[in-house]
Amino acid sequence: MLKIFAAPKSIALASVILLEEIEADYEITMLDFSRNEQRDTAYQAINPKGRVPALATEDGILTETPAILLYLAQRFGADSLTGAHSPFVFAQIQEFNSYLASTVHVAHAHRLRGSRWTDDPQALEALKTKVPESMAQVVRLIEDELLQGPWVMGKAYTICDPYLFTICSWLEDDGVDTTRLPRILAHRQQILQRPATQAALSQLG
Repeated sequence: MLKIFAAPKSIALASVILLEEIEADYEITMLDFSRNEQRDTAYQAINPKGRVPALATEDGILTETPAILLYLAQRFGADSLTGAHSPFVFAQIQEFNSYLASTVHVAHAHRLRGSRWTDDPQALEALKTKVPESMAQVVRLIEDELLQGPWVMGKAYTICDPYLFTICSWLEDDGVDTTRLPRILAHRQQILQRPATQAALSQLG
């Protein structure tokens, strides 16, 4: 059985949504970041990065959301989840998820995890202050150029969709005016209505 390590209101939600979508047999272990459980010796042995998600498989541990989503979809899901029918679509999916991981999630992290980059109190405050602007900028590109509709890649639901949904669920807290993002809001509502999403949210919140 797969075992996923997650935390409330974290990026791990994307992986749990996909686990529900593909109806995989799994169990979930929740970490309490407010108690720094991600830094406990036991969890450090699983994921020395001290982050979630981490997925325990029969072959070993996987970390990083793009890798976990791809693994789950290729192992249990339909080819359409990864664009396996087309090398170009497959690459497009990796391109989109790489943008979420390397740019969008990092912009968000400046609000809550600024200490990854600086210990200077003034710099930390400057990072937080910049988040509404920087997040609005990076999701504007998704709204205008990358979100094909109705799903990220067009007609097929893919591993991009739970990933985008999870990150975009943070936009209001990041100070982004989502009324200017109607396509992202419509996508978010579509994902929210899926039973798999509801099942995942009931566990992670």
